[in-house]
Amino acid sequence: MSTVLWTLITIQIAMGGFDTFYHHEMTERLAWRASQRYELVLHGIRNLFYAVLFALFGWTQMHGIWAMIVIGLLLAEAVITLMDFVEEDRSRALPATERVTHTLLALNYGAILALLVPVLLAWSRQPSTVVFTQYGIFSWLAAAAALGTAISGPRDLLAARRVTRLTRNPAASIAPALASRTTVLVTGATGFVGRRLCEVLSAYGHDVIALVRDPKKAPLFRPPFMLITDLDQIADGAHIDAIVNLAGEPIANGLWTRAKREKILRSRLDMTSDVVRLIARLERRPEVLVSASAKGWYGLYDDEVLDEWSAARGGFGHEVCDAWEQAARRAEPLGVRVVCLRIALVLGSQGGMLGQLLPVFEWGLGGPIGSGRQWMAWIEHDDLVRLILHAIADPAMSGAVNATSPNPVRNAEFTRALAHALRRPALFRVPAGLLRLVARDFADELLLGGQRLTPQKALASGFVFHHPTLDGAFDAILGKPARTHGRGLTARQAGTKTAFG
Repeated sequence: MSTVLWTLITIQIAMGGFDTFYHHEMTERLAWRASQRYELVLHGIRNLFYAVLFALFGWTQMHGIWAMIVIGLLLAEAVITLMDFVEEDRSRALPATERVTHTLLALNYGAILALLVPVLLAWSRQPSTVVFTQYGIFSWLAAAAALGTAISGPRDLLAARRVTRLTRNPAASIAPALASRTTVLVTGATGFVGRRLCEVLSAYGHDVIALVRDPKKAPLFRPPFMLITDLDQIADGAHIDAIVNLAGEPIANGLWTRAKREKILRSRLDMTSDVVRLIARLERRPEVLVSASAKGWYGLYDDEVLDEWSAARGGFGHEVCDAWEQAARRAEPLGVRVVCLRIALVLGSQGGMLGQLLPVFEWGLGGPIGSGRQWMAWIEHDDLVRLILHAIADPAMSGAVNATSPNPVRNAEFTRALAHALRRPALFRVPAGLLRLVARDFADELLLGGQRLTPQKALASGFVFHHPTLDGAFDAILGKPARTHGRGLTARQAGTKTAFG
């Protein structure tokens, strides 16, 4: 095998490694997406083929019938890759970088086959035998690639079995129906929370108007949703009973540069202002506006227990959330009840912070952040959806409402619980100094600081959390049999249990 051929194989290994770690593991997180079970099976089988091929090409020359067997493996791998392309196109929208990477991989693989097949055909005309050989550094590179794919293959096959347990509860089991058929406008409908909310509303027979700013995301929805790309498409005489405003630039994606800060703020204020203008021109105004806010409204605290009447401290998070809430409350003079949900960390396998942590912890690379003593207020994904519906249905609920579990935990406890749920160690502590050096106030507000929130208004209104404890939430998210955690907490049951030790 020539140096040119080995150079192309080296390039293929590098691009394949990038595609696996950056796309499949880090950004797309395929191993935790129930919708990608078939793709994981294809990846697992193909990686096992790669493990055999890399080991053979790196250390042997296969003559006679063995060369023909290798040609058969290459043809089978090509068929699996084509099936994978079809499955990816069917089941998910690939990011641009992944499409480009796949194109380059296909072109480079074609060049490899053009050089490799003549070599294999020449070997096939010799007596059948396997000759052990080696190609210097290329052999060791092939051995490393064989080891990596030999690990990745079974892992993908096991993940394909696991994701069957991650299939979320049927949407119709998430919350009781609203009292009567309701028309709800949802902004941020393609987001982690918005999409699930639309599914649940539709499952209960309600009419959903989903604002989808990016037309490319429209295929994520299926009838009976009504899709719009601009609020101006809603006529003045339209009938809307409730509006849920979830739209906004993700606050945790990327560092807080000046441009990023402006985008975070403007995306929230502009959309909320547009919603209030829509309310003002509707001939029949909605009864309620449920608008997202965040736990960052309170600023950074140590061990103080915070409820909806606690004072705020400064910081960029508070500035954004306070302006966001003030913009939403401009609907109150129009006769609309306004609920501002100060949302904690939303836990679910399909997105949010936990979606990013699962691959890290699965590979045994997780650990506490900084001292690990900072408080983490959190809420399970479907509990948040249920709380949104509760806020729509309860006419007594208004103003700020903490959307958080009754049991916040310190970061160290969160780390231990997640590692235990995944049966992995959590030894890699992230130094606070390094985070501050890289991310500055982003690190302080989102990673190293926290809030010990309590959902006093939600509990007092009679709302029951289905997953009030972290262990119970992880059991539900990871599809494990539920442990004994009780059946949730109401205000009467909670009592002093919301003052956590």
